[in-house]
Amino acid sequence: MSRAILVTGGNGQLGTELQRCAWPEGYEIVAIDVADLDLTDTAAIAAKVAEREWAAVINGAAYTAVDKAESDIVAAWAVNAMAPAAFGEACAKANIPLVQVSTDYVFAGDKQGAWEVDDPVAPLGVYGASKLGGELAVRTSGARHVIVRTAWVVSAHGSNFVKTMLRVGAERDTLTVVDDQRGSPTSAADLAGALMAITLRLIEDPAAPTGTFHFSNAGDTSWAGFAAEIFRQAADRGGATANVTPITTDQYPTPARRPANSLLSQAAIGGAYGIAPRPWQDALSDILDELIGATKA
Repeated sequence: MSRAILVTGGNGQLGTELQRCAWPEGYEIVAIDVADLDLTDTAAIAAKVAEREWAAVINGAAYTAVDKAESDIVAAWAVNAMAPAAFGEACAKANIPLVQVSTDYVFAGDKQGAWEVDDPVAPLGVYGASKLGGELAVRTSGARHVIVRTAWVVSAHGSNFVKTMLRVGAERDTLTVVDDQRGSPTSAADLAGALMAITLRLIEDPAAPTGTFHFSNAGDTSWAGFAAEIFRQAADRGGATANVTPITTDQYPTPARRPANSLLSQAAIGGAYGIAPRPWQDALSDILDELIGATKA
């Protein structure tokens, strides 16, 4: 049986961490990015899946420019909906599992408490709608699949909130950060570990659970609370620090509306796969260790 796994979005936060995971001996991770495959070309996607015998596909690539998507609708839907449709169709034909990464943005964000996997979806903008389109395409493709929704992904790589705060905090003493949007930060490394466990189970166990699941690190904070913790931990390492002034979403207008509540329930992934995420503060500590260095004694 093939032990080669095709991973899209290879240069992104998640793709980088999937390549760094401790995969079992014999597994080969083939990570590709935009230079290797045009995700707006559905025929090219079909050809890529058909070109060799894969064990599984992990589609971690996405159009993630949330604000730009509001005026770049066709491109967002091409990458976030039509590409998953093409992967789903190709994986169904090849009889291999597909793991599709999705987002908290499929929800309106107006619920009290964490979102369950079967809660009603009502995206607020183009990005969330296009990602929901990708979910629907995968669900109806006939492929054995798992869809994993996540939120607030950060790492030591690429562009993300942690790296932005450290950069801006080195330039300014005080920052204003939105305090009325809540969620759970997600380490790309921890998300990659969860996806690895799910993918291996799908490959090795024909009866492995399928469907939709959520993964983020454990805990609840706001963007302002997240920023304050970044600077608190950075200070312990001799890194950049700044004072955080909380503001409302209305005080920081953006082209795309953000969910006020991005908290994702981990009940389904815990029940099906035994995955129990660690606190986001602990995951942040590992990221800062990599970016700045270990805590000063």
